[in-house]
Amino acid sequence: MRAARWAIPITVVLVLVGGACSSSGSSKDTKASQKIAWPAPADPMARARAARLVPERAESFVLHVHAHLDVFVNGQAVTVPAGIGINIHDPAVHTLDEGGEKAYGGIDPPCQTACISPLHTHDVTGVLHTESPNLVRNKLGQLFTEWGVKLDTQCVRSYCQPATKIAVYVDGKQFTGDPRTIVLSDHKEIAIVIGTPPANIPSSYSGF
Repeated sequence: MRAARWAIPITVVLVLVGGACSSSGSSKDTKASQKIAWPAPADPMARARAARLVPERAESFVLHVHAHLDVFVNGQAVTVPAGIGINIHDPAVHTLDEGGEKAYGGIDPPCQTACISPLHTHDVTGVLHTESPNLVRNKLGQLFTEWGVKLDTQCVRSYCQPATKIAVYVDGKQFTGDPRTIVLSDHKEIAIVIGTPPANIPSSYSGF
């Protein structure tokens, strides 16, 4: 499913690697022989509230931005799953099939109860959608809370420094602060690399 059907994405790529160098390549240029799956949690609305986000009954576009997230473990891409922050089992949430991958959204009429966070993923492209009724920008840490994946200054999921090298890049430049604080602004590319880096660290994403 093209991201444009749902919203305008922000690109985020986190790279976990010691002394890795960024490249000018697009995230679409990075290939992996196979994808690693870190599934979306089964309690999306509870996870959204844990991230201090207020779920809504439908998408809202007062603030509408897209970032992109790439995660790599020893050179292999991790799939950012579809449906983070969405109750995909609500009958009002539409399900589409794109190339054998499911995508979720297009909520009209609204759900009977809250079914979608203002920060979510519609598909498996890694596009992070902010579709919010207010102008407050979301942060990367909130997405990882919704995903149910640990993220802090030392760890991503079960991978922690110093045992595993971790590096974070924003728009191709290394980010040395707390990755949870990265603001999801429009068309931002964030890359997380864990262990051995991929051949190219993405500095942009062309699929918005």
